Amino acid sequence: MSRSLKAGKDRKLSNFLCFAVYSANLAFGRAYKPILDAVGLTYTQYIAMVALSEEDEQTVSLLGEKLFLESNTLTPILKKLEQLGFIRRQRDPADERQVRVNLTPAGRRMIEKDLGGAVIDATGLGDEFPAVQQTVSRLRDNLLRNTGPGTDPEARQRNKLRNKPREDELAKMNSRK
Repeated sequence: MSRSLKAGKDRKLSNFLCFAVYSANLAFGRAYKPILDAVGLTYTQYIAMVALSEEDEQTVSLLGEKLFLESNTLTPILKKLEQLGFIRRQRDPADERQVRVNLTPAGRRMIEKDLGGAVIDATGLGDEFPAVQQTVSRLRDNLLRNTGPGTDPEARQRNKLRNKPREDELAKMNSRK
């Protein structure tokens, strides 16, 4: 269902989903701050460590994709976590351009403390928490898919033409297998 907010009583800040998500993000930051301050971490450092706890040997670029962060934002965060002794960064011997990141034992111990548990309880969502989390994730993914690069029909056509030689090369490579 498509619905626009018209001038008048519908156009109230409380009716904007984007504002509800934005202000909920601010509230999450407020809830996490004292918990993370107590262990010397920022929220972004914490979520980077959570993402690293899911898989060892991640590249900085893959981690950036997971966190929706550019390399120039993520690198200082990782440097600080390395200084704190929570992660280890090293160049990939097979491809020197890639930097691989791992949690250290101290970093794993920090993640095992489950710092977010109290915040989850503070949401008051109880059994609804997983459904709300999935809905917000789907909302994010839909927005990224429908508003990101390539959503403009002309841009899609240009990208299609630009990628055509690569598609042909891939088809040739697959036919050789």
